[in-house]
Amino acid sequence: MIDLKVVRDDPDRVRASQRTRGADESLVDALLAADDARRAAVARADSLRGEQKSLGREVAKASADDRPARLTKARHLADEVKSAEVDQADADEALREAHLAIPNIVEDGVPPGGENDFVTLETVGTPPQVDDPKDHVEIGAALKAIDTERGAKVSGARFYFLTGIGAQLEFALTNLAMAQATGAGFVPVIAPALVKPEIMQGTGFLGAHDAEVYRLANDDLYLVGTSEVALAGYHSGEILEELPLRYAGFSSCFRREAGSYGKDTKGIIRVHWFDKVEMFSYVGVDEARDEHQRLLAWEREFLDKLELAYRVIDVAAGDLGSSAARKFDIEAWFPSQGAYRELTSTSNCTTFQSRRLNIRTRGDKGNEPVATLNGTLCAIARTIACLLDHHQQPNGSVYVPAALRPYLGGREVLTPA
Repeated sequence: MIDLKVVRDDPDRVRASQRTRGADESLVDALLAADDARRAAVARADSLRGEQKSLGREVAKASADDRPARLTKARHLADEVKSAEVDQADADEALREAHLAIPNIVEDGVPPGGENDFVTLETVGTPPQVDDPKDHVEIGAALKAIDTERGAKVSGARFYFLTGIGAQLEFALTNLAMAQATGAGFVPVIAPALVKPEIMQGTGFLGAHDAEVYRLANDDLYLVGTSEVALAGYHSGEILEELPLRYAGFSSCFRREAGSYGKDTKGIIRVHWFDKVEMFSYVGVDEARDEHQRLLAWEREFLDKLELAYRVIDVAAGDLGSSAARKFDIEAWFPSQGAYRELTSTSNCTTFQSRRLNIRTRGDKGNEPVATLNGTLCAIARTIACLLDHHQQPNGSVYVPAALRPYLGGREVLTPA
């Protein structure tokens, strides 16, 4: 959640952020009203408790004649205190709900608008010229690497099997990504794919994102859409003595893909389940923007190793998740589509998640929230799709980037079975 002090001191800044996102400005006024109501409820409860304490001293000192009247007054006052405490609890909950409804304040310079209003920051490499390109589904079938028909038979639409060289590609990409991450100082983590509701909510993936999330109702647990969720919850309720902390999390990820009807129905670009290596950083607030650039640089380094042509975009405010103050995506070239498609993203969540999850560090003025950031190093299924599409050869084989060869037994090309 955002800093309530900022809302009190500079509500116009928060309203401007809402406008940039295309979000409801009236939520800011609702939060201010809830804050005022909560303060009034606290003041009333405190005042009545103070009066109750004073009356208690009077009862103790009262004469036998005065005591019954004072005891009667004390009982009435006790009822008022209980009522005021209920009102305070209700006001606390109303404030929390109003607070949770407002997304993170966007950084200065974030492009306004929606999904198509991004700004291209840089284009890297030359898209390969492929005559009559095949898509990754056809290539994957020829390589006996991807089986979507049996995936649908076993699990339904948007599921798949990776077989043979497809499975080997998953392990190769995972190992290449983890080798780079650990070389950069990240701690490797195998993260759980199931989390409690308070962890899912704490990272900002409930509310507007409810339709995307799988929930196990009988267990009151959620399947994560990214290991960012588990890695953010890893230090929930803690005071971090040393920063930065950097983790590279591997987990399976699950997304309903609600609202994507008709989009990427073939293949493994937009699926309900995939594995991913995710970078996650805890840093001091003043380091957040620099860390964001570092995460972007590590993502670029990985795609350079895969010898892909790509572009870096600054995502428009209306396309940001609720927790992100800014997000950069890297989109790689798919010859079969004649388009750039997202492979990685990195978000600066500032203190939005740490305030919800009560993650702090010791500062000059006491304990203070930390900044959290995340960055996809490798969304494996989509990256496999891109590698097959991008590096296809006229003879039906697929070129293997040099950095990936040590993890594939030295193979320079993949050939149809």
